[in-house]
Amino acid sequence: MIDLIKERLRRYGAAVPLEEENAVKEILQEIALYALWRSDFFDVALFQGGTSLRILHDLPRFSEDLDFLLRAPNPQFDWSPYLRTLTEVAAEFGVKLEALPPDKMDKAIQAALLKNDSIANQLDLSFAGRRKPKTIKIKLEIDINPPTGSGEDTSFLDFPLDYEVRHQDLPSNLALKIHALLCRGFLKGRDWFDFSWYVSRDIAPNLALLRSALVQTGPWAGDNTIAVDIAWLEAALSDAIAKIDWKAASDDVARFLRPAELRSVELWSERFFLAKVEKLTSSPPA
Repeated sequence: MIDLIKERLRRYGAAVPLEEENAVKEILQEIALYALWRSDFFDVALFQGGTSLRILHDLPRFSEDLDFLLRAPNPQFDWSPYLRTLTEVAAEFGVKLEALPPDKMDKAIQAALLKNDSIANQLDLSFAGRRKPKTIKIKLEIDINPPTGSGEDTSFLDFPLDYEVRHQDLPSNLALKIHALLCRGFLKGRDWFDFSWYVSRDIAPNLALLRSALVQTGPWAGDNTIAVDIAWLEAALSDAIAKIDWKAASDDVARFLRPAELRSVELWSERFFLAKVEKLTSSPPA
């Protein structure tokens, strides 16, 4: 089955070792999603975040982690049975994955880690190096107490084999992306890249979900009087944009992009993103 992976990798046409490494990581992400489907994981969880946009909607950047949220809150959620199936199914495709469950089970976001030390050498890839084996790491994160109001959808995928993924719909995914833009405690240029992509696709955010997320965590936590409408959204995003170091933001996303997208990121500035906000807020909300 390793030949299936080789053929998939060939289709990427990776030009440099970093693109090659990103492509391999994405292939392992797809195998992990298939394995999670085999474990009935999507009966209880939704796929969301940047990697979902990449795999399901052709977002033109690579992504590091697999992000999920439970369809209903469950503080007793346990990764263990899903990770067992995941490693077993990956082995069917000639991939040895080491699955490390989270150390602490008292967090709202439960994270597990997948590691592989051998696939780069198995495929004789340039990024593998000639000394210590190159380790591929993929983090799996799930929100076990998600905000209320998310919409969902399903998609069929066909690599490594046919399967079905349950995921957030795009308006809901955008709502949580905006929550990250407004509430994340550090700069992540990938968030702004994704935001720009959403706007280019004329996606309007699920404002009810955004309000629920804001009241749950972040600077507005506990403020049940907050009225999250288009005017509020425009003001909040404009205020956030005015505080961003756009050179640092573009540097953060650069390693996940190919040359064409890198050229567009040169446009990033306060003026550029204020124009994006204007376009977003001139559309009717979801």
